[in-house]
Amino acid sequence: METEAAIEGLSALAHPGRLAVFRLLVQAGPEGLPAGEVARALDTPANTMSTQLAILARAGLVHSRREARSIIYSADYERIGGLIGFLMQDCCQGRPEVCAPLARQLACASPQTEPA
Repeated sequence: METEAAIEGLSALAHPGRLAVFRLLVQAGPEGLPAGEVARALDTPANTMSTQLAILARAGLVHSRREARSIIYSADYERIGGLIGFLMQDCCQGRPEVCAPLARQLACASPQTEPA
């Protein structure tokens, strides 16, 4: 990931409303949620939600797709993984035990991970 892309992603998440939207979409999983449902869940006006989702989409952190009359938004797990990887690049400097706790925590948070 390029530095500019990382800055754009981090900037998009550096707002309480957008961070809440992104976290909700991560929790929703790959299926995502309709924009209206996201707005209702976070008690946010539709026009504000539209702006928040547009900023997250521009940063590449969410995808949208149309299903009938709804626009469904979902988190881009690959992009956020790239962002986390960018932040953690060379973190252990040859000492993998330094990053092992973080790697375990990220594996537990992965949407593909089945509960134990």
